[in-house]
Amino acid sequence: MTAENYLLATLSRELYEKLAPKRVSLSLGERLHGPGEIIQDLYFPIDSLISTTITMSDGSVAETGLTGNREVFGINTFMGRSETTQTESAIQIPGSAMKVDARVVREEFERNKELRDVMLRYTQALIAQISQTAACNRLHVLEQRLARWLLEVQDRVESNELPLTQEFIAAMLGVRRAGVTQAAQKLQESGIISYNRGHIKILNQQRLEAASCECFRTVRDQYDQLLGKKPRDSASGLCCKQRTEG
Repeated sequence: MTAENYLLATLSRELYEKLAPKRVSLSLGERLHGPGEIIQDLYFPIDSLISTTITMSDGSVAETGLTGNREVFGINTFMGRSETTQTESAIQIPGSAMKVDARVVREEFERNKELRDVMLRYTQALIAQISQTAACNRLHVLEQRLARWLLEVQDRVESNELPLTQEFIAAMLGVRRAGVTQAAQKLQESGIISYNRGHIKILNQQRLEAASCECFRTVRDQYDQLLGKKPRDSASGLCCKQRTEG
């Protein structure tokens, strides 16, 4: 697994020290923010994964975003509002993250061009991801969407071992569990993944990408273009291990 958050690692040492990030442990299901709550801290995941969801009036839930080791949770704080909107965010995969005081980020964002440039490029990449995901959910079949989503999770935690239940995946994709079960079974029968009691293992990276649509690579390429190419192990497709800064 990676030993740092790649977005945070792009900052100069001087700016990094001004932000004074602190490493924290995040537990499975831990709730970070809810609708209308003030954002007190930003989280830069290292090997954890934050899932942002929206709940409809009928109680149905769908995922609107993933935050992993190339991203930051809490961008509202430097966009003029410190409150979240109708979304809720919680820990999907437990692990560690770097935590930064939102007040410090706001102050540095206003006076520091380096931080503004990085955060605005990240926001552009995030908008591209949201747009691509919306198109994918509308145009592509469930098996392709499931493959894409597993690749997105894998890329953010840099592990082929994913502690995910089919029930949870169904909620994140906004589909029935039976549909996820059928799609996962096809991937398993093809030798691409294995699944057992809330644990998914990716067995073949290249074939999973082939089973996916173009959306995963499109978004990843956009992140590479805007934020710099993320180092990856050519044999596995996973990122190389890195040393934590600070």
